[in-house]
Amino acid sequence: MVRREVKLHVQALIAAFQFLTRIPVPVTVPFVEPVLARSVIYFPLAGALIGVCLAAFAFVLDLFVPAWPCAVIVLAFWTALSGGLHLDGWMDTADGVLSHRSRERMLEIMKDSRVGAMGVLAAVLLLLLKASLVYELLDGVQAMPYWPLLVTVPIWSRAWMTAAIACWPNARQGEGIAVLFNEVKGLHAAAAFFAAAAGTWIVLWISGMKENAAFILLLIIGLITVCCGWLLAAWLNRKLGGLTGDTYGAMNEAIEAVLLLAAVIWLHAL
Repeated sequence: MVRREVKLHVQALIAAFQFLTRIPVPVTVPFVEPVLARSVIYFPLAGALIGVCLAAFAFVLDLFVPAWPCAVIVLAFWTALSGGLHLDGWMDTADGVLSHRSRERMLEIMKDSRVGAMGVLAAVLLLLLKASLVYELLDGVQAMPYWPLLVTVPIWSRAWMTAAIACWPNARQGEGIAVLFNEVKGLHAAAAFFAAAAGTWIVLWISGMKENAAFILLLIIGLITVCCGWLLAAWLNRKLGGLTGDTYGAMNEAIEAVLLLAAVIWLHAL
């Protein structure tokens, strides 16, 4: 029994990396409910891997490229690391929810692979905002190193996806990718948040931040994530009668943008 559980968690870790990133992991694991339910625990670790790659790429690029082009290239790399998975969810969610149609029609629009005007507008505005915030981190803010923020933001946005999966129903009963995560419970979300907190603490410790400041910053990041995520999830649940795979991706993008914005505002105030 213990051996089987360990095997499931190893498969879950690999599945989380394969599902949320485009970083090659040359191991085949079964994408079945027992594995995927456990994989959400490791979503923050997949976010941490994305963040480490992002911070390293930004550091090297920043040595040779001016801040604005660097910010745009870093954002393109950020999107590529997840294969545009979450940005696609953001666009599909915007197309559906902002159409102001019936619940059933909104879900149909979100399922359509074609992108509408609202999706394009939402993507352009989001990318402009994120590019400007990355620019501020690279060039306009010198109060602390930018790399801890680039690492921790993807950790918490993916931790929230676990909470959203666990705490809100699936809008498409019996269909869609969210069905594969039906076994996710609150305990999985709690474990994911613990992993996010532990990962953030390690990052802040490596950056040389004092313990008191690191603890306060950790609480602030967690609070912003939960408040932003809860408001979005509650609103989307009211509109759609539940959440979908697209809305998980949309919330990931929104929380990343909000955390970056909060970081830039905070650092400018120092």
